Amino acid sequence: MTDGVPVAIVTGGSGGMAPGVVRALRNAGYCVVLCARDPGRLNAAVPSLSGGDAAAIQSIACDVTDTASVAAMVQAVMLRFGRIDLLVNAAASSNPIGGAIETVDVAALMRDLDTKVGGYLRCIQAVVPPMKAAGRGRIVNIGGLTGRSSDTLSGLRNTAVAHLTKVMADQLGPHGITVNAVNPGITQTPHLDELIHDLAQKQDGNVEAVRQGFVADIPTGRICDPDEIGELIAFLAGSGGASINGESITIDGGYSRGIYL
Repeated sequence: MTDGVPVAIVTGGSGGMAPGVVRALRNAGYCVVLCARDPGRLNAAVPSLSGGDAAAIQSIACDVTDTASVAAMVQAVMLRFGRIDLLVNAAASSNPIGGAIETVDVAALMRDLDTKVGGYLRCIQAVVPPMKAAGRGRIVNIGGLTGRSSDTLSGLRNTAVAHLTKVMADQLGPHGITVNAVNPGITQTPHLDELIHDLAQKQDGNVEAVRQGFVADIPTGRICDPDEIGELIAFLAGSGGASINGESITIDGGYSRGIYL
């Protein structure tokens, strides 16, 4: 048991923007349970995030495409801590689905949707009973800007996340549970570094020029830091976010040009 310390589950916890999310939640006083499919990568990530406090971060291997695995993970968290205050759904495939519609690999697209959309839904279904029993809970789904454009079919999963978020918010709000989505823009992650290096190799080999090309498209002139995303999530999970429900919030430095009222 955590004796009043709030508990957060973060899926997709072995990479991406998870370190920034963990740091922000730790600063907000949470005990964090990291979940991912690969136990090796997951366990390797924990020591660098714990800050010397071994009890502050726990890890549980979990495959969000497997209902039984998700149920076992949530059961283990409840047995260990007796509560779940926050779920951050961040598990997703790092291989976007795109290309001409005639050549789209439908099976790969379905796997992609099963990981991000189906996985989010499975995790929500599993944490809702203890949250309802407590009369309070916070759920934050990580979406993405591609859900607001027709540039690539990979945006399908993010459009679905926005819809799922609103449906769940309407259903769970009366139980004291808020559900929101966060749509990061260009964010400093290992995946972005890989993308920049790949693009540089295809061009003139100038990595910094490619990076500055990304920066030039952002009105604030800077790439988003994962810690900023974590701080937004911590705000939504705190008292200041109590009346924010069913929203899809963009954090991209103004990169997206659409107007949404």
